[in-house]
Amino acid sequence: MLSEIKIEEAFSLHWPIIDVRSPAEFEHGHIPGAINIPLFSNNERAHVGTIYKQQSKDAATKTGLEYARPKLESFINYSLKVAPKGKVVVHCWRGGMRSRAFAQHLVDNGFNDVRVIIGGYKAFRNYVLEKLATPVNLKVLGGYTGSGKTHILNELKKRGKQVIDLEGLANHKGSAFGGIGQAIQPTVEQFENNLFLEWKKLNLREPIWVEDESHNIGKAKIPMQFFKQMRDAKLYFIDIPKNERAKHLVTEYASCNSQLIAESILHISKRLGGLNVKNSIELLENENYFEVAKIVLNYYDKSYSKGMNSRISENVIKIPLPSTNHYENASEIEKQLI
Repeated sequence: MLSEIKIEEAFSLHWPIIDVRSPAEFEHGHIPGAINIPLFSNNERAHVGTIYKQQSKDAATKTGLEYARPKLESFINYSLKVAPKGKVVVHCWRGGMRSRAFAQHLVDNGFNDVRVIIGGYKAFRNYVLEKLATPVNLKVLGGYTGSGKTHILNELKKRGKQVIDLEGLANHKGSAFGGIGQAIQPTVEQFENNLFLEWKKLNLREPIWVEDESHNIGKAKIPMQFFKQMRDAKLYFIDIPKNERAKHLVTEYASCNSQLIAESILHISKRLGGLNVKNSIELLENENYFEVAKIVLNYYDKSYSKGMNSRISENVIKIPLPSTNHYENASEIEKQLI
């Protein structure tokens, strides 16, 4: 059986999802968990598109069939691995010719229930951006660099609080040093898709914790409507002494490649100042990571203070803390919620 399905229904089924777009389209952004079985390679898709524009739809369809015909058996074999029970959701960019032709091929070869997403991946993207703009009860954890905010959020999650780890989704810790030791960042589009996947798991009637971030996390960008909610939400600002935060940064980065740290220092050289850069590099070469951290924190503390001052003061709750002990600090934050 072949039928159409809305994107909301596709999620409720919890069936395997096959994305038949080209590898480049899939890499740029896809439904989290979907499997790419491309009808065309990147070059084939470009060629078919050129023929469509320069000649006609019929000529493009004929060329597309010529490209797809040698792969028909492999489409069935791959699809059976993805959906051995014969029930699967299929989509392309707009739910058009590619997904319908692929879905019909599956039905003709024994798949008992194949659903094509109406509007395809484009409908999913519209759905993502619409849902991420939904008003929710956000609670934002703030603090100067090196405060161990991610560790605190992880501890709060262990204690039953709802948490979205934005930096984890972005594969970046948010500063010039944030990409060191991290996996490759997702595209801006895929970051939004991954954020939505975490968002949809949550009870939106209950508080949701996130870390205070700028609009950009490395190359990823927080969707503007969601970011606006973060800026308007209550900020729980943990105020930890600089020396304690410097110690925390040493434990986080001392084992990392010194060359990468040096490159990150140079990346912010204009803002850090020539003398600070020179001193930082020399201290780094002498493995005096603590003093390097203190110099860098001077810059980031000023930058963060400027951003925090733009918030409405009554929305900022300051919590003085003596150290970066995330277990104790999570307990102190919980006290603020009673």
